[in-house]
Amino acid sequence: MIALFLTCADEEEAEKISAVLLKKKLVVCIKKVKVKSSFLFKKKIDKADEVLLIMDSIEEKFSEIEKEVRKIHSYETFVLLATSVIKSSKGVREWIKDELK
Repeated sequence: MIALFLTCADEEEAEKISAVLLKKKLVVCIKKVKVKSSFLFKKKIDKADEVLLIMDSIEEKFSEIEKEVRKIHSYETFVLLATSVIKSSKGVREWIKDELK
């Protein structure tokens, strides 16, 4: 089980990516949070209002998720991060495995 993080340019882009990933059964849940980001890009400090997607999936789906995001995302270099989930509440692992079959 993994948790993925992806920043999107705006709500419209976040919705498009969410719809594709859910329809293709690559993730089981996506939370969307408006964030204010500060970052280095091309040697300059920049800021942006973005939408952060927090997604639940399994490690075996990462490559396919990245492939689908690449087709839609507007950023030249988007940041898709995944981290292993070491613990979860009862039933979560089974729910994710059942939905992503």
